[in-house]
Order: sequence, then C-alpha cells, then structure tokens
Amino acid sequence: MTKQEFINELESKLSRLPQKEASERISFYCEMIDDRIEEGLSEEDAVADIGTTDEIASQIVSEIPLSKLVTNKVKPKRALRAWEIVLIAVGSPIWITLLAVAFAVIITLYAVLWVLVVCAWAVFASLAACAPAGIALCVIFIVSGNLTTGLAMLGAGLVCGGLAIFAFIGSKAATEGVVLLTKTVILGIKHCFVKKEEA
Repeated sequence: MTKQEFINELESKLSRLPQKEASERISFYCEMIDDRIEEGLSEEDAVADIGTTDEIASQIVSEIPLSKLVTNKVKPKRALRAWEIVLIAVGSPIWITLLAVAFAVIITLYAVLWVLVVCAWAVFASLAACAPAGIALCVIFIVSGNLTTGLAMLGAGLVCGGLAIFAFIGSKAATEGVVLLTKTVILGIKHCFVKKEEA
C-alpha cells in the first residue's frame, strides 16, 4: 500500500470524528511515514510497519474522550425549523422522562456490579481476618487446657486461610472483569458515534 492509499483509507475511517482530531491524527501518521522513508525504508515498507488502518482507527477512537464524540455527533448540521422545535418541545415530557429512566437503569445495573465486587472483597477480608484469629484462639485454648477446642480453632483458621486464597482470586477476577466490561462498553459507545452512516 502506498502512502496516499494509506492516508485515503485512514481519512475514510476517521471521517466521523471531529474534524480537528482527524486532521491532527492524519498529519501525525503522514509525518511518521515520512520519517520511516527518510530512515531508508521503502514507501510500502514504511506504511506496512505502522500497522493496519483498522488498528490505527480503533486506537484513535479509544483515545478520544466520549464527550467530544457525542458533541460532534449531536451538533446539528443545519438550523432547526420552527415545526421541529415545536415537536421537540411538545414531546420533551415523554423523551426526557424515558431518557432519565434509561439512564437510571443503566447506572443502577452498573452500581450493582460494583456492589457485588465490593461484597466479594469483604468476604475475602473476613476470611483473611478469621485465619490468624483461629490460630490465635487455638493457642489460647491449648494453653488453657482445652486441646479439642484448640485443634478445632486451628482447623477453622486453616480452612478460612485456604478459602481466603480462593476468595482473593475470585475478587481479583471480578474486579478485572468489571473494569474490562467498562472499557469495552465505553469503546462500543464510541464506535457507535464514529460508525459511518449507511447510505
């Protein structure tokens, strides 16, 4: 692929981005290709060395704040007509309420996910605290002459310690999963705002 073909393809993939952002990124990749050519690579090798336009476009979209993409997408392309303004105003009690409810449901579901993660960490903390407490109680009971209860406390402490290890692994995985889900959802929303409209 030549430099011009690469730039044309990248421009096409970034056409739904804010104009300033797209032109800055395209200029950056033009300079990057030129630098590689100056270092002795052929034009095709310089372009191939950078990566595919799909990878680059996806990276660029992930770096641009969601607020910029939303602002660019909802900015009207033309002035609204009087009848459109009237329809928006008359329908506002319905669509504002529906938007508020949808937003509240989404935020609630997201909060529930984090509450479950916090609960998992609380279980881990409880088990981790019970392990040394069980061992300490074992010593206290054995010293006071209650060998059976002391051994039971030792067993309980060891079981809690083992369960704490599993709880830590599960809590860590749950946290990473929710963080990954958050990143994936945000990136998906960004791609919805950047996706080319069908003709």
